[in-house]
Amino acid sequence: MTTSTSLSPTPADLIAINGTDHVEFWVGNAKQAAYYYQKAFGFQVVAYAGPETGIRDRASYVLQQNKIRFVLTTALVGDHPVAKHVLDHGDGVRDVALWVEDAAKAFRLATSRGARAVREPHVVEDAHGRVTLASVATYGETIHTFVQRDGYQGVFLPGYLPREGLDVAATGLEFVDHIVGNVGWNEMNTWVEYYQQVFGFHHFANFDDKDISTEFSALRSVVVANHNERIKFPLNEPAEGKKKSQIEEYIHSYGGPGVQHIALNTSDIVDTVRKLKANGVEFLATPGSYYDGLARRFEGLAENLAELKELGILVDRDEKGYMLQLFTKPLEDRPTVFFEIIQRKGSESFGKGNFKALFESIEREQDRRGNL
Repeated sequence: MTTSTSLSPTPADLIAINGTDHVEFWVGNAKQAAYYYQKAFGFQVVAYAGPETGIRDRASYVLQQNKIRFVLTTALVGDHPVAKHVLDHGDGVRDVALWVEDAAKAFRLATSRGARAVREPHVVEDAHGRVTLASVATYGETIHTFVQRDGYQGVFLPGYLPREGLDVAATGLEFVDHIVGNVGWNEMNTWVEYYQQVFGFHHFANFDDKDISTEFSALRSVVVANHNERIKFPLNEPAEGKKKSQIEEYIHSYGGPGVQHIALNTSDIVDTVRKLKANGVEFLATPGSYYDGLARRFEGLAENLAELKELGILVDRDEKGYMLQLFTKPLEDRPTVFFEIIQRKGSESFGKGNFKALFESIEREQDRRGNL
């Protein structure tokens, strides 16, 4: 499968993105969700906005671990857009916010190339400085907010106050590696071209149904990345199979396209996964047979094979090195968003060699839910 790269703008017209600013989840109960992310994943509550800060219709908790920043927002009134979003989708990602050099320019370029405006550029400020924000739409009801901080010294954004949470230990999660979106049948190339045309992203990798398939289901995926490759968005669509694919299950359960999973990078996956499991995080199971001959397939593996097998961690390699990964089960009762824990030892791959084992594990969970 190939995609066009001719739509990418010239370097002078690139939207300069420094990285992921934050990911905002719209949830049914942000206070309880914040407790879960603290206790299970080791995030710290660092900021809050709500009635106590002068906001009457919603409450938001900002959680952080190293460079990862999540915002959990809940509605305080029944007719709020957050409440409607949760009714339609359950808890899910609303905003993948991008840290940019110039939010107004990014918005102007994106909308001039076909992006639908969600929120015009505007400045918010307080005693700690000023931040410029602007938002555009992407697949489903997901949006991208451009965040221009210009040396802002506050805890998160104007309108948020510092807040202390639980006394929990970090688990070694360091930064967002990539964020995966699920789209509908035959929609993937449309959204690949959208990111190329609107954001100036380039083609980074692709996988077709020969790469990502089992006896029962299949999908296709293309990875797009920004100019400095700090932002990578794999985009998945279903492919024909004997039974319902995980993408179809997600779209049915979520009520449309949306963010499927967030990959969180760690420099010691064995330690991180051990801590997460001790905190009660549930991961997909890896069959013991996966590890038969693993040491031969991956000569020079620094990790202890017995520990990898004990924890169910998967390994893959490319020409630049190898990587280790493991996927949580869905974080909500609806089988929608989940996390990937990933450690890279030079590799830029997304685990192509693990797809069969991974997807068979997902299918076992689908079958248990009656959705295969």
